[in-house]
Amino acid sequence: MLNTLELVLLLLAASVVVVAIFRSLDLPPVLGYLLVGATIGPHALNLMQESDGASHLAEFGVVFLMFSIGLEFSLARLFAMRRIVFGFGAVQMAGTVLAVMLVGKLFGLGWIASFALGSILALSSTAILSKLLADRLELDRPHGRETIGVLLFQDLAVVPLLILLPALSRPAEEMLVTLSLAALKATILLALVLVFGQRLMRWWFTVVARRRSGELFMLNVLLITLGLAWLSDKVGLSMALGAFLAGMLISETEYRYQVEEDIKPFRDVLLGLFFVTVGMFLDIGVIVANLPAVVGLVVGFMLLKFVLVLIASRVFGSPQGTAIRTGLWLCAGSEFGFVLIAHLDGLHLLSESLLQVTVAALVLSMSLAPLLVQVSDRIVMRFVASEWLLKSMELTRIAAQTMNADKHVIIAGYGRTGQYMARFMDEENVTYVALDLDPERVREASAAGDSVVFGDASRHETLRAAGIQRASALVISFAEVDAALRVMHRAHELKPGLPIIVRSADERDMDRLTKGGATEVVPEAFESSIMLASHVLALIGVPLNRVIRRIRDVRSQRYSLMRGFFHGESDAAEGPDARQPRLHSIVLPVGARAIGKTIGELELDALSVQVSAVRRRNIKGVSPGPETRVLEGDVLVLLGLPDALVLAESRILEGA
Repeated sequence: MLNTLELVLLLLAASVVVVAIFRSLDLPPVLGYLLVGATIGPHALNLMQESDGASHLAEFGVVFLMFSIGLEFSLARLFAMRRIVFGFGAVQMAGTVLAVMLVGKLFGLGWIASFALGSILALSSTAILSKLLADRLELDRPHGRETIGVLLFQDLAVVPLLILLPALSRPAEEMLVTLSLAALKATILLALVLVFGQRLMRWWFTVVARRRSGELFMLNVLLITLGLAWLSDKVGLSMALGAFLAGMLISETEYRYQVEEDIKPFRDVLLGLFFVTVGMFLDIGVIVANLPAVVGLVVGFMLLKFVLVLIASRVFGSPQGTAIRTGLWLCAGSEFGFVLIAHLDGLHLLSESLLQVTVAALVLSMSLAPLLVQVSDRIVMRFVASEWLLKSMELTRIAAQTMNADKHVIIAGYGRTGQYMARFMDEENVTYVALDLDPERVREASAAGDSVVFGDASRHETLRAAGIQRASALVISFAEVDAALRVMHRAHELKPGLPIIVRSADERDMDRLTKGGATEVVPEAFESSIMLASHVLALIGVPLNRVIRRIRDVRSQRYSLMRGFFHGESDAAEGPDARQPRLHSIVLPVGARAIGKTIGELELDALSVQVSAVRRRNIKGVSPGPETRVLEGDVLVLLGLPDALVLAESRILEGA
């Protein structure tokens, strides 16, 4: 057998290679971890035996996962989505569990085992589906809101299930007492935490944050998370419940997002180890021997969930197309299924062979989830006639908006960046059409007169309706890289030479976006640093022309379209920096000639000097007009050549 260091190195090497391959194939990394565990586990190469140490360490992965779910718990969010979360979500979960229990009874499975199996299969993958919704820009679509609402209820349902399932393994005469005691303990713990915990948590995090130590802040997060997990375990509940409560407490403070970023590395690494230990449980021989049962379970439970979600969505008032999409999104299994299976290990609620079949079915269904999402629109179009009409109406609205447009700009995404971009277009009388997938934003903006329509810029037909063949440029204003790449791919298929300008959150995505067909990529961090530096240089007295030239040089190295942008006939005659325009401040003392006159009456234009700003009583007005009247004590900020500034100062102060 391998020693501890060799086992760790083997585990790390295998995980890095396999997860990298799975990510390159756009498959969930959880499947890669399971494959690593199955390969090195006792049922395959037998390189690593399941040990108590590995199991305990992996259990911390579940603790941090539940802590992350607690961070996402928001009473305001739940209240806003209460109809979908506690209505639709509850119907989906209860319907799936009851249906599995009925089927289990037909196959001779006990009701407790059927309940456990139904609970495992009822869950859908939050990690996979939320990422797919974000990448496809469908979070605000009707099926996206339904999917997120159901996933939120499922995440919350995991907490009582982690308490309930172990209690069901007790003898019948002890079960009621055990469940009642667990419920009482959970209620008391929850009440104490909610009543006293929030104020205490906010106060304590403020004390820690004031020390301005990242190390101390991180240690404090670990202490709170593991401390409440330990307390929950000591009172006879699961560690996962304590971690969930810790996350829920911190979610109500202003430190939530910092905590989420700090805890993520621990959560991801330990959760990866948890899935490796689950994979070690897999026996490929048993799965192959029961392959028909695996396939039957996959098809059966995915079809069952699809039908139940479809019916529930229709009952809650969704159109048929939305109901089918939501059903296709939610029909696969979840990583939380493995969490429940790990808690069932040793409780003997399910037989060994059934557990193996269930794990294999979850793995297969999660592999199929991205594929089902990809073809969901085609399936809806194939079976729902009204979708063609709705799509036609959507495209007609877009086409009507751009019917008379020529050499216009298409803006993909109408968030803050897209709206600022549109205002620039309006100022220059440039025609534009914006496409966005948030119906509320589109409704309000279009009512205000903005040229924005509802439409998905990653679809051929939408871009055609937006007049891409006549457009002069395409601007992608959102920072999601994968979605931007899809939009660029569709745009180049329709008009290969179209200039495409893409926004990115960071410079690290520039090469990927450029290779994807972007004419220019504008990274937010780079541009903000340039503007900060330019303001600092100007305010400390560096000549303005030197600042402009420095910005020009930096941008010319970064953006190909900016090279030479500032060059003109005047550049050939540039002299030393001392002869370049600069800023100069003048305080108007008592008796100055300029007091009481307007800027236009001072006739500074004849000296090629401009008043770039006026500061009065510590209030600065930028770019004042010629009608602005100057008063005693004002500070005039002048812009001009050094010699001209001397003459201007003399004219302003004459008689003082």
